[in-house]
Amino acid sequence: MSASPPESAPPSAASAALMSRRFRGYLPVVIDVECGGFHAATDALLEIAATLIDMDDDGTLRRGETYSYHVQPFAGARLDPAALAVTGIDPHHPLRPALPERDALQRIFREIRHAVRGYQCRRAILVGHNAAFDLGFLNAAVARADVKRNPFHPFSCFDTATLAGAALGQTVLAKAVTIAGLTWDAESAHSARYDAERCAEIFCLVCNRLRGSHEAAEVRARELGWFTAAPATSDAAADEPPVEI
Repeated sequence: MSASPPESAPPSAASAALMSRRFRGYLPVVIDVECGGFHAATDALLEIAATLIDMDDDGTLRRGETYSYHVQPFAGARLDPAALAVTGIDPHHPLRPALPERDALQRIFREIRHAVRGYQCRRAILVGHNAAFDLGFLNAAVARADVKRNPFHPFSCFDTATLAGAALGQTVLAKAVTIAGLTWDAESAHSARYDAERCAEIFCLVCNRLRGSHEAAEVRARELGWFTAAPATSDAAADEPPVEI
């Protein structure tokens, strides 16, 4: 198992300037969910983890801090026994420290908004392995819990299954991690925290390998006169930035 990174220091002005340009003003944040089935509208959200992506002053991306919570099934939620067998989650275990959906989301979103402001970005963008699944469950939980300050873009995302397939020839997370030379612990898999951190490592590895391509593209964009909008600096702008494709 990979060691947890040290507590992240506030980003420097140099790293914030680089990050705000790297993904068009969006801050990538890895989300992984463990659920009671495959249907976001009806099946329970049982675990959620968010792993931040940090950037060094030289533009190198690295895995940042992770925030994860067990989540109480919402009223009337479906719990598929087959899904529970895969995750090993007992939603009704008396020692399971689960929070209501609203509380778990608000705690995670607070940390993400802080990171968005620190990196002078406009909004977060979800990174996930088969990201549409995680984004669907996240959006469904946000709607159910009536959370107003969702820092994520509502439909755009980065999918590490696609990135790993293109860069490493593997779309299964365990195989992508292994072939990349990282450590995969099968006994820890299907934990939202563990899967989010491995997904973050794959995202950083692929993006760091593409730095030369990105730098060449940025030179070309400047030649074309394309300029990134000024990054948000106020809390209000970071909380409710405009949605762009």
